[in-house]
Amino acid sequence: MQWEKLLSTQRLGMENQPSRPDDRTEFQRDYDRLIFSAPFRRLQNKTQVFPLPGSIFVHNRLTHSLEVSSVGRSLGNDVSRLLLQNHPWLYNTHLSELGSIVSAACLAHDMGNPPFGHSGEKAIGTFFSEGKGAWLKDYVCRETHDCLTPEQWEDLIHFEGNANAFRLLTHHFNGRRKGGFVMTYSTLASIVKYPFTSDLAGKKAKFGFFRQDQENYELIAEALGIKKLDETEGSCRYARYPLVYLVEAADDICYEIMDIEDAFKLKILTEDETKSLLLGFFEGEQREHILQRLETVTDLNEQIVYLRSVAINCLEGECVRVFVENEDKILAGEFEGALIDHMSDVPREAYLRCEALSYKKIYRSKNVIDIEMAGFKVITQLLELMTEAVTHSDRAYSRLLINRVSPQYDILAPTLYGRIMAVIDYISGMTDVYALDLYRRINGMSIEAI
Repeated sequence: MQWEKLLSTQRLGMENQPSRPDDRTEFQRDYDRLIFSAPFRRLQNKTQVFPLPGSIFVHNRLTHSLEVSSVGRSLGNDVSRLLLQNHPWLYNTHLSELGSIVSAACLAHDMGNPPFGHSGEKAIGTFFSEGKGAWLKDYVCRETHDCLTPEQWEDLIHFEGNANAFRLLTHHFNGRRKGGFVMTYSTLASIVKYPFTSDLAGKKAKFGFFRQDQENYELIAEALGIKKLDETEGSCRYARYPLVYLVEAADDICYEIMDIEDAFKLKILTEDETKSLLLGFFEGEQREHILQRLETVTDLNEQIVYLRSVAINCLEGECVRVFVENEDKILAGEFEGALIDHMSDVPREAYLRCEALSYKKIYRSKNVIDIEMAGFKVITQLLELMTEAVTHSDRAYSRLLINRVSPQYDILAPTLYGRIMAVIDYISGMTDVYALDLYRRINGMSIEAI
């Protein structure tokens, strides 16, 4: 893959239209288009890890995305500076704009996630694989006289927030022009962590785009020269677009370190545990210098903020180094794993300690599990009612449910797959509060508020 081709201002859905005169670059326009969008604003009421709302402010999807975007900009700018030193002949390309591309992609990386955190993703997939939606696998729709193909079924049982983000940004929903958000090819490619279809997902059940959106990714990949690794009948697997590694690294850094800070605020982790984890990224003189600086900060919360900031800075620098040192492998599509996996021993081992303790004490804490269980039930029932409605749309209650759905969703699409995907679009776009409110109304729990 070649940087000259990988970095493009071409926009999906506006391929034949010239750029508008603007003081902003095309990638800055991507950023602005995202930050002013309704789906991005809805992230403020979507769970990141801890239940919302609470008396102590913790991160939601919106604040997380903004922080990831900030770290992503730093990663992109630092990588850009070093690559231009190594390849001065690329000064006339868009290589200097890596920070803008990565920061825009980071803003968008979680926009496809459903309500209630990762349990929302799991609830959608398991509804079809082992729940009450399993009957749809062999169902022949009375209205459309069609059924789901094996490949389409894989999309449903392996529902993936990353693939849904790509769909949200590129899909032509009712009332939206062709190309979805009409983003640049480079920004769109940067959010696809798993550039292959669901039937190639394997045991991890991760994939990058739904069948309905495969053509859009293939168009982008062809234009940018993204390396195709293999192709079977109807399926394809590509090498990762290079900037995906920076978006992934920004996300990895923020969710791990910021979750530790949140856990300290919520008293899930003690002061000693938190300081030990964050100081673990340093040794020798560097550690002594940080400890000396820490003594000048008297407020405990500010001490944790300081340690969090230096830990993030350490991880950012390490990921930049790994990317630049492995540029050739990344461009050849031969780099394996994430940038975090290839850091130096001390920061990598410290990161693994954070990961292990987070899983044990944060992600398995009572409050987190409670919100996951509640969210699982809410999403499962909404899916059950809505899939029943779109497959039996002649029934009176089905019509009531269908009439409640915004017209932007093609809830009565001409194919069964299209209808089911419209249901998923509708539910995954909800905030936690909206999903819970709809669930209560359907169950007659809040009729007095109507």
